[in-house]
Amino acid sequence: MSRVVTAALSSALALATATPLASDPLPPTTNFRQLPTMPFSRVMELDAAQKPAVMQRQLDMLEARYDLADRPMDGVMMTGGLRAVQDGVRVRLPEGQTWDSLAAMTPAEIRDADLLPDGFKPLPHVKQANSGQVFPQFVIDEIDRQEGRDLTRFDVDFDLPAHLLPEFPPPIFLTTQPHLGDVSRGQLLTLANHYEIMNGLLTPVQMEGLRILLTPFPQEEFNQTEDRKTAEQHRGIACLDCHSNFSTNAGFHHTPDVRPQAARFRLDSPALRGMFNQQIHGSKRSLRSIEDFTEFEQHTAYFNGDHVSAARKGEHVPDRSHKVAFMAQMQNIIDFPPAPKLDPLGRLDADLATEQELLGEQVFNGKGQCAVCHIPQTAFMDQQMHDLKLERFYAPGEVVNDFVLLPDGPVKTFTLRGIKDTPPYLHDGRLMTLADTVEFFNLVLHTQLTQDEKDALVAYMLTL
Repeated sequence: MSRVVTAALSSALALATATPLASDPLPPTTNFRQLPTMPFSRVMELDAAQKPAVMQRQLDMLEARYDLADRPMDGVMMTGGLRAVQDGVRVRLPEGQTWDSLAAMTPAEIRDADLLPDGFKPLPHVKQANSGQVFPQFVIDEIDRQEGRDLTRFDVDFDLPAHLLPEFPPPIFLTTQPHLGDVSRGQLLTLANHYEIMNGLLTPVQMEGLRILLTPFPQEEFNQTEDRKTAEQHRGIACLDCHSNFSTNAGFHHTPDVRPQAARFRLDSPALRGMFNQQIHGSKRSLRSIEDFTEFEQHTAYFNGDHVSAARKGEHVPDRSHKVAFMAQMQNIIDFPPAPKLDPLGRLDADLATEQELLGEQVFNGKGQCAVCHIPQTAFMDQQMHDLKLERFYAPGEVVNDFVLLPDGPVKTFTLRGIKDTPPYLHDGRLMTLADTVEFFNLVLHTQLTQDEKDALVAYMLTL
């Protein structure tokens, strides 16, 4: 083996196994992804050999942060009835603390004593150095069954248990066919079955948009070049591989908008339900229409925001006035799931809601300050970005599994319609349950909620 290859191999092994100090994070990277410096077969051999240790390290981190047990709410199911909603707070408290004791402290006191629960801090990607899309096993299995397209990566697996993820396949609701309810027939839409399922419900323009959204195109880790992360050359992934049935399967990747690599944050795939009501898109919300978002995803987002890499691997450049518009037409008819206890203005019907749910609505609109951003009359969002300034509670710069924990910065207000269907929560999936989100915002916004108010707030969100 040449000295060059030997040096490259040593460097790759060191990068994969080292635990950098907070003062010495991973070296900065440019916008351009470097090609492998050794044969693909050797890269795959090294990645596969490291995979057990990589996954164990991630599991150890998750177990230290969260209670990952399967504890469903009694009789509370997601909209499609396929998965129970998980109960209780799962973020682990620092030793000797309670949620009330933390809530009584100032941000500076929590920071100086290093008492912010780790589960409230940014959540690392399963392998920061390699990055890229990672899918739950149930998604991989179904797409492989229908299309013979295997999304298995040889370097990483998905890291959260299935019971903490969205139901699969999720139901589909159309603004154009509200009387039909779920039109999915209980199936995952793919290129193989979409015409049979949706023909007669969609216009030709919408059907063509759906076809493109289901067509796999090359992506950074799923392609035919030597820096892919699949054993076989790959056709790629489709938009709806991540946004299953226009909802989400909790597949995650890295934001394309941040460098260096060590600072890129984990990004969950959001649901596309109610896109007709949403005006800002992308992980940093720099895109102002669904057409902009669709075009950007096809050009560079699948390639980590790198247009050079996209051109090399087989970039798909849909025509803005034709194909992009068709894709937008399809996305903009996907409705939220039904919320039968809400009236047309987004308020609870007092004749249908329980006392606890009504109390939760009061907390939501008042003491909890939730409605400041999640405005009920506008689909429980405000089309704005807000900086929660979480770094008030901890010292940025800590390195966890090669990820440098830095301030989140401004984050989009996500819609809360159908929120019970889309765990885990926050942009990186760091909060496993609705109860976790209540404790998180109770601390960050210093709302001083009682336990009864917290429980009522969860009950209210289940009605949305």
